[in-house]
Amino acid sequence: MKAVVYRGPRQVAVEERPDPTIQHPGDAIVRITTTNICGSDLHMYEGRTSVEEGKVLGHENMGIVEAVGSALTRIKVGDRVSVPFNIACGTCRNCISGWTSFCLRTNPTEGMDGAAYGYANMGPYDGGQAEFLRVPYADFNLLELPAGQEHENDFTMLSDIFPTGWHGTELARMQPGDRVVVYGAGPVGLLAAHSAMIKGASQVYVVDREKDRLDLAGKIGATPVDFSKGDPVEQLMDATGGHGADCGVEAVGYQAHDPSGEEHPELVLDNLIKSVRSTGGIGVVGVYVPEDPGASSDAAKRGRIGFDYGTFFAKGQHMGTGQAPVMRYNRHLRDLIIAGRAQPSFLVSHELSLDEAVEGYDRFDKREAGWTKVLLRPGRTA
Repeated sequence: MKAVVYRGPRQVAVEERPDPTIQHPGDAIVRITTTNICGSDLHMYEGRTSVEEGKVLGHENMGIVEAVGSALTRIKVGDRVSVPFNIACGTCRNCISGWTSFCLRTNPTEGMDGAAYGYANMGPYDGGQAEFLRVPYADFNLLELPAGQEHENDFTMLSDIFPTGWHGTELARMQPGDRVVVYGAGPVGLLAAHSAMIKGASQVYVVDREKDRLDLAGKIGATPVDFSKGDPVEQLMDATGGHGADCGVEAVGYQAHDPSGEEHPELVLDNLIKSVRSTGGIGVVGVYVPEDPGASSDAAKRGRIGFDYGTFFAKGQHMGTGQAPVMRYNRHLRDLIIAGRAQPSFLVSHELSLDEAVEGYDRFDKREAGWTKVLLRPGRTA
């Protein structure tokens, strides 16, 4: 099969790899119909993780079941499915509690709970930017979708970024009527804004500096805040009469930059603490890592981010963090899509063949205007 393989900083290649096979009775093989380039893939692409050379990338996957192991009783050949990026056993303490993103059994990496496809430190699993993908514990993990091709561009967001955006609002303990600020208008931030609006936010502010992304925020009814035109905290305070937002979502992560392009890993956390009212909540779904050799300071290289904890404490705020337990949300979000209440495909800017993945990574990483969300179609020719 063809697959997208990491070959070093800012280098990916489309290579021939052996087709995956059933290795355990609970496995399924999925023929990938759509797989996405995620913003968090760019951390690996830019050489800012410990991902090994030769890794098949891709954790946002959907497709058709081609083969099943002998132990499967729910999933069958021919099913159209969404593949959550979490690889979960379904029976450990965290899985039973609904925290499939922190499964205790699927990741042999020391000190890491939770596994994923094609990602640094998340276990030995190949990703789905390929023609086929092996899915462990398939009866537990796979989400069934209506047959056919309807909503393909919406359903492909169910594997990660739509549940992750929703999770950001949950971690922030958002309530209907809240004013919500989202820092970062990448795909996750925009879907956090979309989620907040579905959940009844009275106002959603989206902070970024990229015009195409801010334009998308405006199109879904959010208020764009361009931090290149002035302090975003001051802009938000002016917009809220000095009260600040009721809660906020961090959808940027450890490679946050100021308007000049200088990196400050604590920047968005500090701005959120200032932007959210006292006793308000902050949900952090932007990626942070325990070690970052390419960081701008010695502390950050060791994963130590010196954010404004004193003000955070003084304001009595609360913060939730971590990767989204996709299965907690994906069935509900699937049904919102089917009912016409959610349309996460508004993000999609480009639909490419797998052979065009190298170009897709390059242009998405450069934040070229108009490259807001890239889908790869293994069955399509360039």
